[in-house]
Amino acid sequence: MSITPTEQRVFTFKLTQLVWLLFGLLEALIALRVFLKLIGANENNAFAALVYSLSALFLWPFFGLTGTPAANGLVLEIPSVIAMIVYAIAAWAIAYVIWLLLYRPRETVVVQETVVTTPPPPPPTTQR
Repeated sequence: MSITPTEQRVFTFKLTQLVWLLFGLLEALIALRVFLKLIGANENNAFAALVYSLSALFLWPFFGLTGTPAANGLVLEIPSVIAMIVYAIAAWAIAYVIWLLLYRPRETVVVQETVVTTPPPPPPTTQR
């Protein structure tokens, strides 16, 4: 049983959609962390602790990359913003590689073109 080109295109679309969904959820999680840190959310709160612990798994390579400015309990995690940029580029690269490896264009379509030309008008006749 072979896969038709249409089925392969659908699979490619679905796979790239899955990649964008997963990376979109990761981006949203990191953005939520940046927001919670920026507004000075209580780290002992269960929701904030959950967001911090889940996002820490994806942010550990970026911690210590730059300084983290803080004032009165409000923190701007610049490494998290950098991670969001890096993960967005990674998502784009993975989706692009999927397209390069799996996408097959549609079958060749033969197009016939019919050109209709009208004959030129007759030359004007001169009357004598």
